[in-house]
Amino acid sequence: MSFSTLGLSAPLLKAVKEEGYSEPTPIQKQAIPVILSRKDILAGAQTGTGKTAGFTLPLLELLSSKPANAKHKVRALIITPTRELAAQVGESVEIYGKYLGFKSAVIFGGVKINPQLVKLRKGVDIVIATPGRLLDHISQKSIDLRAVEFLVLDEADRMLDMGFINDIKKILATLPKQKQTLLFSATYSDDIKKLSDKLLNSPVLIEVARPNIASESVKQAVYPVDRERKRELLTHLISDGEWKQVLVFTRTKHGANRLAGQLEKDGITAVAIHGNKSQNARTKALDDFKNGEVRVLVATDIAARGIDIDQLPHVVNYELPNVPEDYVHRIGRTGRAGKEGEAISLVCVDENEYLANIEKLIKKDIAKVWLKEFKPDPSIKAEAINQGGGRGKNSRSGAKNRPSEKSTRRKK
Repeated sequence: MSFSTLGLSAPLLKAVKEEGYSEPTPIQKQAIPVILSRKDILAGAQTGTGKTAGFTLPLLELLSSKPANAKHKVRALIITPTRELAAQVGESVEIYGKYLGFKSAVIFGGVKINPQLVKLRKGVDIVIATPGRLLDHISQKSIDLRAVEFLVLDEADRMLDMGFINDIKKILATLPKQKQTLLFSATYSDDIKKLSDKLLNSPVLIEVARPNIASESVKQAVYPVDRERKRELLTHLISDGEWKQVLVFTRTKHGANRLAGQLEKDGITAVAIHGNKSQNARTKALDDFKNGEVRVLVATDIAARGIDIDQLPHVVNYELPNVPEDYVHRIGRTGRAGKEGEAISLVCVDENEYLANIEKLIKKDIAKVWLKEFKPDPSIKAEAINQGGGRGKNSRSGAKNRPSEKSTRRKK
């Protein structure tokens, strides 16, 4: 099947061809025709499956079927949980819509609001926004959403995890009741089903992969190691394996900063990316990593949403995530588009319960690799999993304690 069979117009097909794509991905094959039929959808797809184009292409097609208003009123609103993801979606809108003449704006926090105000005053057809900064514009009456025809909630599961549900409700109150709503989520949880029941009108359910199953193109391995020797083991793996590009996940922002600094002292170029970094710093860190100027990008889960790197060979869980679904998100950054990737987890004794939860979720045991020189000391006992503010088994509560754009905005 080619893109020409999906009902897209010549300008969009031209843009797609120029990007080097000839065949749609499974999510695109299923979602595009349904969206073009003007039906609401609830789509569950793993990261890296092409879901961004899966909604931007039909969205642009539907917008082009009706001439743009001379004042360029906002007709489509796309909401994402993070700045990086908003920027990525905004880039896709510009790339695929370059022959259609629509105006778009990406608005998020962490940067000055005035340039966004100027752009919105000039008029835009499509807005891609994070919830916090969008509410800022709504409160300042710098954006009018009464003409919105299409609403997209991208990475809806992460927005719920980040505690944005109340912000979403406030935004929805400003939108017309009659609109087409598209809800995309990398995982498909009960919370997402409840949200869809409230937002969607007789939605079409689309799933291109079993929920929460890691990609088979990713080779997974667990390296048991004492917590105090994790950094030493990571340095060994990177140096001995001559890894040139590695995305490393930590659980906290402070941990990301500390690890990046330690790797630098070990002679490995590294940079951290997380919610406390300025947008300019985050953009530079990501660009330096993509360009090969630094070998290691150390990230938190929230900051990593929207990171899209072709052929990323290695992902390392320096610390296992508290929520098992996040493990699938993390390792989904490698092994994309049919390419093979490697996901390694450095697991200390007090993370064994997290590991068990992950293996239960993905329905498989992850291979254990024991390195003689890093074999854990059996005399070290596991600490209580909840000690120090951690969360219990399979808990998804506590999202209010996670960093969010909303909390950042209040500190300014």
